[in-house]
Amino acid sequence: MRGQINRTLKAYADWCRKFQINLKNKPPDALSTTDVKSYLTHLAVTCKVSASTQNQAFNALLFLYRHILKKDFGDHKDVPRAKRSSYIPVVLTRIEVDAVLRHLTQPYDLVVKLLYGCGLRLFECLKLRVQNFNFDEGVLTIMDGKGKKARTVPIPRSIMQELLAQLERVKEAHNEDLKTGYTGVLLDDQLDKKYRNAAKDFIWQWFFPQQNLAFISETRELRRFHLSDKDVQAPLYEAVRKAKLTKRVTSHTFRHSFATHLLQANYDIRTIQTLLGHADVRTTMIYTHCVLSKTIKELASPLDF
Repeated sequence: MRGQINRTLKAYADWCRKFQINLKNKPPDALSTTDVKSYLTHLAVTCKVSASTQNQAFNALLFLYRHILKKDFGDHKDVPRAKRSSYIPVVLTRIEVDAVLRHLTQPYDLVVKLLYGCGLRLFECLKLRVQNFNFDEGVLTIMDGKGKKARTVPIPRSIMQELLAQLERVKEAHNEDLKTGYTGVLLDDQLDKKYRNAAKDFIWQWFFPQQNLAFISETRELRRFHLSDKDVQAPLYEAVRKAKLTKRVTSHTFRHSFATHLLQANYDIRTIQTLLGHADVRTTMIYTHCVLSKTIKELASPLDF
């Protein structure tokens, strides 16, 4: 978030210089809401940026005015908005999913299998902890989903043994960590202070930990991080390239494929909405555009079901 804000503010400063709004003679606290409106209009009309780019600039400037300049941001409802493009998700066939998986090694293949098999977002998968898996019941709990919402999804039976093998690798790494003066994993929301020993407990360990411990110079602690986005995206890009697919594939493509394949298997849209963790069913409805409509020749009454 900080990087996005810095990039936006730099672009804002460049625009001010271009249009001879001298920031040296006009300090930041003298910038008016008219300047902001002109800049946002410039992005939409002249630069023709996407709606998400204009929204990012809007939120960064809102942060600048509210939290740094301590000024009223004003009403910007009359600013021309960048048009949202109609978007239909890229969806892979099962054959294409398997083709990508053949070119991935452990643990990246298991990450992608969870993305596709459970419909996870990449950050949800990488932030999984040992305690999120209930192998007895075959249920995976996502605690820190988008918007801090929790949900449960079934664990694919076909990868149960692979998940248990990964659990054993995590257990072995954890035992070695405890012998090296290991401080523990990072915990969210001040849990480190609330539960003093939780960071070293096995149930709190990352399910996909990074290979090496990280030394935190500020606190002089040895910590274990989970795999980062880049750790997964690089091998995934290579796997897609080697599979020679004709579609643009990212980690999120497997989540799209999960939803579309469930829809093709006649799962109802509300069930898919729950599994994906969407707050609004209209978000889930986009996957209906990925499935060819089928004409039903014979209709039956619900009374005859």
